[in-house]
Amino acid sequence: MSTFSKAFHFFVLSLAACLILPPGTLAQSLLGPPSSASTKPSDPLGRDTPYGTIYGFLQAAQSGDYGIASQYLQMSAARRQSEGSTFAMELNVALNRAFTGNLRPSRQPEGTPQEDVAPGRQNLGTMSSGDVEVQLELVRWTDPNVGKIWLISSDTLAKVPELYDQVEARQVETRLPQWVVKHQLAGMPLWQWFALLLMIPVAAAAAWIILVVAQVPLRWWARRQGQSDLDFRSISAPAWLLAGAIVHRILAAYLRMPLLQRHYYTQVTTVAIIIGTNWILWRVVRWFLRRLRNRALARGQSGTGSLMLLGERLVKAFIFVMALFFIFGVLGFNLTTALAGVGIGTLAVGFGAQQTIANLFGGVSVLGDEVIRVGDVCKFGDRTGTVEDIGLRSTRVRTEERTLLAIPNGTVATINVENLSRRDKIFFKTVLALHLETSPDQLQHVLAEMKRVLDSHARVEKKTFHVWLTDLTPTAINVELACYVMTLNYDEFAGVREELLLHIMNFVEESGTTLASPSQTLYLSGDSPLPTKKTGIAAKAAGDAKASG
Repeated sequence: MSTFSKAFHFFVLSLAACLILPPGTLAQSLLGPPSSASTKPSDPLGRDTPYGTIYGFLQAAQSGDYGIASQYLQMSAARRQSEGSTFAMELNVALNRAFTGNLRPSRQPEGTPQEDVAPGRQNLGTMSSGDVEVQLELVRWTDPNVGKIWLISSDTLAKVPELYDQVEARQVETRLPQWVVKHQLAGMPLWQWFALLLMIPVAAAAAWIILVVAQVPLRWWARRQGQSDLDFRSISAPAWLLAGAIVHRILAAYLRMPLLQRHYYTQVTTVAIIIGTNWILWRVVRWFLRRLRNRALARGQSGTGSLMLLGERLVKAFIFVMALFFIFGVLGFNLTTALAGVGIGTLAVGFGAQQTIANLFGGVSVLGDEVIRVGDVCKFGDRTGTVEDIGLRSTRVRTEERTLLAIPNGTVATINVENLSRRDKIFFKTVLALHLETSPDQLQHVLAEMKRVLDSHARVEKKTFHVWLTDLTPTAINVELACYVMTLNYDEFAGVREELLLHIMNFVEESGTTLASPSQTLYLSGDSPLPTKKTGIAAKAAGDAKASG
C-alpha cells in the first residue's frame, strides 16, 4: 500500500469517527489524555486544568446535562441552584454560534502564561454576535473540598444573556423545518450534517474549477521557460484534495457548528490539508530530483544520477516523517515529549545500528566519489560481477555465475575495488617456457618472431609491448611476453589473446624446439678422477695461495 493510501485511509477513518463517535469518546480517542495530572484528577469533574474545564463543560452541556455543566461556572451555590442550568444552556448556545478562534486550552494545572492576562486566568478566545463581544475567560478558584480548580469566570457569565439574545435573533434554525433542528446526531443538529454532506460535491466542483483556471498561467509560464516536461497531472489529485478541503472549510464556517464538533471538524480538515500539501511537495521533489538525475545520466555522470536516486529516497522519508509530526500536533499530542523520545530513540538506534549507519554513509561516499556506477563490471576482492544497484544499505552485484551478491556499502567504501569497465585498454601477459635443449639460434628465432607478430597486429599497442628472456631454470627457459590490447570489450580481448597464442605455438614449432613439459631428467655416471693436467694446475694454484698467505 502506498504512503498516500495509508494517509488517505487515516483521514477517512478520522472523518468517520467524527460522524459516529459521541463527543466524549472522540475527544479521548483523538486528543488522548491531556496530562498525567488529568489522568488521575483530584477533582471528579476534571477541573484541574483549563482543558478539563472547557471540554468537561462542552461535553456535559451538549449532552443536555445542564446541572453538571453549571458546576463549571463561577457562581455561588445558591445562584447555581436557581440559575445555573439557564446560564449553562445560554453559554453553550453562545459558544456554539458565536465563538471565533481555535480552542486550545492549556493542559497544565497552572495554565499557560499569556500576555496582558493576570496569573490565575486564561483567555481562550472571543464570542461575538452583532455589536456584542465577550471574552471567554477561565479563572483559577480554590474549592474547599477539592482544592484549586478552573471555572468559567463570572465576568464572562455577566454578558452571556445579552450575547444569547443576539445569537437567537440571528439563528437560521427559525427558517428550517423543526425536525431537522430538534433531532441531533453526535451532539449536532441534523440540518448541519446535511449541509456538511451537501458541501462535499460543491467543494469538489469548486476545487476542480480553481485548478483548471490556475493551470492556464502555469502552463503559459512553463512554455516561456522552456519547461515542456512539466506534468501537471501528477499533482492534480493532491491539489484537488488540498483545494477541496480549504473550500469545504470556508463554507462550513457559515454553519456555526457546535464548538466541540467544530473543533473536531477543524482537526480532520487540517489533517486533509497537511496530507494534500505534503503530497504535492512529495510529487514536486520527485519530479525535480528525477530531472536532475536524467540530466546527470545524459552527461555520463552515472554516480551523480545514483546519488540523486538516493537523495530522492531520503527526502521522501523526511517529508513523510514531518507530515506525521504535523498531524500528531494537530490531533493534540505533546510533540515536546515525542521529540524528546525521538532524540533518545535516535541515540539508541545510533548505538545499536552503527553498521547500518556506516552502510548508509558508505553508500553516499561510493556514489559521491563515482568509483563505481550501475552497469560497471568490477572486482570486489575475489568476486567479479556487474553492478546492478547501489542502495541505501548495500550494493548488489550480478556475478559471473549469475548469482546476486549483496555487499554492504560500508565494506565497499573500505575495500579495494577494481573497476574493470573503466579500463582504457586491457593488459595481456604470458610466460613462455621453452625446453632446456633449445639452442641459442632457436631462442633468437622465437624472440624475433614474437616481436614481429606483436608489432604487426592491429590491436596491440606498439610502443609498450616487450618480449624478454627472463630466466633460466632447472626445468625451462622462460620468455616473458607483455602487451596492451587496444579494446574495452573483454570478448574482443579474448579473441586477440587466442590469436596471439596460436601464433606463438606455430613459430615455436617452426623453430625446431618445443615447450617445456613438467618432467625431470636423471643423469647417472660413475665418479672419475680429475685429469692429471688439471690436477697439477689445481695444486700449483693452491701452493701460490698458501705462499701469498
